[in-house]
Amino acid sequence: MDTLKNLRIFNINTIKVLAAVFMFIDHLGLMLYPDLLWLRMIGRLSMPLFAFAIAEGCRYTRNKWKHFFLLFGLGAVCQAVYAIVDPNNLYFGILITFSFSTLMIYAMQFAKKCTFEKERKWWESTLAWLLFAALVAGTYIFCQHFTVDYKFYGCMLPVFASIFDFHRIPAPDIVKKLDVLPLRVLCMAIPMIPLLFAGAMGIQITWYSLLAIPLLLLYNGQKGKRNMKYFFYIFYPAHLVLLEGIVVLTYLL
Repeated sequence: MDTLKNLRIFNINTIKVLAAVFMFIDHLGLMLYPDLLWLRMIGRLSMPLFAFAIAEGCRYTRNKWKHFFLLFGLGAVCQAVYAIVDPNNLYFGILITFSFSTLMIYAMQFAKKCTFEKERKWWESTLAWLLFAALVAGTYIFCQHFTVDYKFYGCMLPVFASIFDFHRIPAPDIVKKLDVLPLRVLCMAIPMIPLLFAGAMGIQITWYSLLAIPLLLLYNGQKGKRNMKYFFYIFYPAHLVLLEGIVVLTYLL
């Protein structure tokens, strides 16, 4: 058991940095080297890492609405830029994907609290779970009608990572024992399983995202010494601007 703990060398900051590196490699292949498919394959590891980081953020944040509106607000700004650059293509980026995820996770957390808090009535927990189900259904319908980054399965990745999250939830001890890293991480593979049976080329390389699972099992549950709370919010638009600038310069030269 001690050996297993010693292998867990990644804190959440490390997970975020790895995700950022893989994302940069992915977009480098997409925007500058489309013929180098191996860049896109490596880039597939980014999504599960960021999805897990989103789930961990929802697990520990004390200001849920601030967390959501920061994510959604930056996503809305990016959407405005997308609309200006390509007004004919209605595309919702990864920040909108994770905004859906965050809402569903908070709804699920609320439903768990209503289920386990003794002073709650049965109908309160029923309504809470119906709200969660409605958000899942609404997300699915939205993803069916609009182009959302990583589609419905991408929205569900952080949600599945939160299924056995009982942090700050008054669940019985027997239930809290399910709140262990391997179970939370392996649950993320569930929405990814259908990708193994898909036929399109874009989907075929997406199954490489499963290789992120072993990396997540090295997570030690620690935050890290540096404050990287806003790292993703800064990195995401910054690296896109940088790569787009390189594309424009290459075209002009």
